[in-house]
Amino acid sequence: MIVGGRAHPALASAIAAQLGIELTPATLKTFAGGETYCRYEESVRGADVFVVQPTCANPETGVGLNDALMELLLLVEAARGASAHRVVAVTPWFGYSRQDRKSAPREPLSARLAARLLETAGADRILAMDLHVGQIQGFSNRPVDHMTALLMLTRHFAERDLPNPVVVAPDVGRAKLNQKVAALLGSDLAILTKDRPAHQEAEVTNVIGDVEGKTAIIIDDIIDTAGTLRAAAKALRANGAIAVHAAATHAVLSGDAPKNLADGFEEVVVTDTIPLRAGMPPSVRVLPTAELLADCIRRIFTDDSVSQAFAGENQLF
Repeated sequence: MIVGGRAHPALASAIAAQLGIELTPATLKTFAGGETYCRYEESVRGADVFVVQPTCANPETGVGLNDALMELLLLVEAARGASAHRVVAVTPWFGYSRQDRKSAPREPLSARLAARLLETAGADRILAMDLHVGQIQGFSNRPVDHMTALLMLTRHFAERDLPNPVVVAPDVGRAKLNQKVAALLGSDLAILTKDRPAHQEAEVTNVIGDVEGKTAIIIDDIIDTAGTLRAAAKALRANGAIAVHAAATHAVLSGDAPKNLADGFEEVVVTDTIPLRAGMPPSVRVLPTAELLADCIRRIFTDDSVSQAFAGENQLF
């Protein structure tokens, strides 16, 4: 049984269509006092219930990130309390994933808390896509099935047959991931180094590698305000790149993202793990993930290997 929350109902519907089943009806609403309410409209006893809810905001349905997380927890708890056989939290975009470690004293490990909340609510498994860092898989005592859209993004650029491509890691931490993409594309690798003077601020300090006369392809897992991406594109062009493309799995696209993506990019490719924010420039292209998610859900339901869907290449940290 597939049930969708209000964070991304279109994705839940697309997954159900891929599986050839109807969405399980559920009542979801927010009371005047701000509390979230949910109720399954049919029995889930003995069923494998897959709750599709990326923990992101959706202005169209009126939920914020924290609302989405709470709604996910309540849907999981309700299914568990209604005697579902298994409850799987399908959260392609795992909110709070960037708060995975302490970068200053007295900070929480928010990603660990989010994982343990799902565990406490009664989730038997978590299905996520392109977690920010690999250690998040160990934050829960429940199994975490990890998917990646990077092979999908790589195929997109391979089909484009771009002239003289060079894959660019946006920081040293993403070098391993981008090295794999470069190998698949048969291209060179360059690495950017940057400083972070404050939260959601970044300055590109160096370009390591040859990008002169080449088509740069920046690969990352998240695009948030796109300020770092804009600075990266500027640095690459200053070092001789003839064109700049960018790709990321999760299109958070908050704040000044539309403005930051408006210039300097031939194309910005993202997936639909998060609903695309209104007002994005025409260079932003969205790749659907419903087929991939449906395949992984089917594999979990039949107790088959999820990693085989990616030929074992789903741990690109």
